[in-house]
Amino acid sequence: MAEPLWTSEEIARATGGTASGGGFSATGVSIDTRTLEPGDLFVALAGVRDGHEFVAQALAKGAAGVLVSQDVAGPAVKAGDPLTALEALGIAARQRAPQARRAAVTGSVGKTSVTQAIMAGLQLAGPAHSSVKSYNNHIGVPLTLARMPRGTARAVFEIGMNHAGEIRPLSAMVRPHVALVTTVGPVHTENFPDGEAGVARAKAEVFEGMTSGGVAVLNADNAWFELLKSEALKAGAEVRSYGTGEGCDARLLDFQAAGGLARVQARLQGQALDFAMLQTGLHWGLNSMAVLLMLEALDVSLGDSLTALGAFEPLAGRGAETTIAVAGGAFTVIDESYNANPLSMTSAIATLGARAVTGRRIVALTDMLELGPETQAFHAGLAAPLEAASIDLVFCAGPLMKSLWDALPATRRGGYAETAEALAPELVLAVAAGDVVMVKGSNGSKAGRIAQALVALPKTGLGEAG
Repeated sequence: MAEPLWTSEEIARATGGTASGGGFSATGVSIDTRTLEPGDLFVALAGVRDGHEFVAQALAKGAAGVLVSQDVAGPAVKAGDPLTALEALGIAARQRAPQARRAAVTGSVGKTSVTQAIMAGLQLAGPAHSSVKSYNNHIGVPLTLARMPRGTARAVFEIGMNHAGEIRPLSAMVRPHVALVTTVGPVHTENFPDGEAGVARAKAEVFEGMTSGGVAVLNADNAWFELLKSEALKAGAEVRSYGTGEGCDARLLDFQAAGGLARVQARLQGQALDFAMLQTGLHWGLNSMAVLLMLEALDVSLGDSLTALGAFEPLAGRGAETTIAVAGGAFTVIDESYNANPLSMTSAIATLGARAVTGRRIVALTDMLELGPETQAFHAGLAAPLEAASIDLVFCAGPLMKSLWDALPATRRGGYAETAEALAPELVLAVAAGDVVMVKGSNGSKAGRIAQALVALPKTGLGEAG
């Protein structure tokens, strides 16, 4: 029988709590009864509603026990504030697995996809653990730590932020041996009076929690490389760089996408590499270099690293493609709807522009959020990359995207609406066989609704092939 993740005695010892209602062994940790699995420990966090309201439901669904701050019926550990208790549980998980090599991934774009690509390599090398989805905040990071099995050999954690000072305590929890900053750009800049410089310094907080002699992996093509390098060295880390220039530890030489595959040519520590990937976004050229350096620093063989990269598929909302049958053939949807900022928008547009198509290149864009006083300029500024990429039609949704709509020539305007839901029917009527449609926007501006409407076309009967 598999070793339990936590016993009630271990939970009580880690959190300074008291066990009651009988001893128990948990096989997982949950903070949400909707996704709770039988055998999980349910942590009663305070949210929109108090998690204690769901204790009975959690136990009815098969929770092994609950972590609470008040007396409840059933197997429980009563500690102080449940979030503080979860943090303590996460730290205890780290301390009981001293053999685990831990990595942290942060950056303005690409965190989740790169984290999962690294995890794909770690899984080939031994018992591995990682964040799920985008669990990268003050709840997600300790939850991911608390879920780490004691026999883990390697683990990778995604760490995010909206404000200065948020990464520092999370890095201190994880204590990474290796840390990656994918890139720094104008994301969450409304929360930083000094704009991108403030974002860069906030990302550099990840180095402060590193173990002695750790490795910092940095993007040498990013404008903030020197600042990040300085902060990493100040924290005592060894810096390894990736980019397109000479002198990088991982140097991207060429990235060519065609037919659902990309061919990458590079040099890793001077060794020539030529490999294929399922990721076709141009940004995956540099992303793959970051993944290779991270896996190298985590003692994963180059063979396993290249195998993992070659098989890694685009995640939902982050470049996943769907082909939809319509009269006369089919069109393709590229779903980039999970999030957006000026950096990722420009990259996604360039990727579509480089793609061979038999029909039209179409984009559907929704508002980019949290960009501060330059918001209108950032949106209007997308007109130039759209022209450079020879995008045929642009559909825009949201009050911020109105700035782009106004900046577009009439020949490129596909349609505008105040909301994603209102734009979707216009786009559905416009697409035809041979088209490639890329949907992108910030999560909060509901770009995913547009992608869903396109992917659901055959079910509506509108897309029956003739």
